[in-house]
Amino acid sequence: MFTAIDSFSGFSVDDLDAAREFYATTLGLQVASDGDMGIHLTLPSGAEVFVYAKPNHTPASFTILNFVVDDIDAAVDELNAAGVQTKIYSDAEFPTDAKGIARPGNPEWGPDIAWFRDPAGNVLAVIQA
Repeated sequence: MFTAIDSFSGFSVDDLDAAREFYATTLGLQVASDGDMGIHLTLPSGAEVFVYAKPNHTPASFTILNFVVDDIDAAVDELNAAGVQTKIYSDAEFPTDAKGIARPGNPEWGPDIAWFRDPAGNVLAVIQA
């Protein structure tokens, strides 16, 4: 049987300096440099994610990080005030309100959620607890 001694998640960006600034300053995460290799993000849970530069980076079209919040309206307001656009979906698949929040209205369909992008175009989300 396969036995790992550790695990971690990672994703690519096209500009490591822009990613470092965004994740540290805009999102307030602890960011540690790993030299030219990349950066380590410490998530609120204590888990770490490795972010590395990739010259031919293609943004993830799916949600790569979800941030659980107590008040999604306040979180979206704070993101918008920091210059982050949360209204990135407006089609029938993900109908959102003026703030970019999808409010399913039925707990079986999932929580209220708003998606946004990092500087590299990767999709992130805030989700109501």
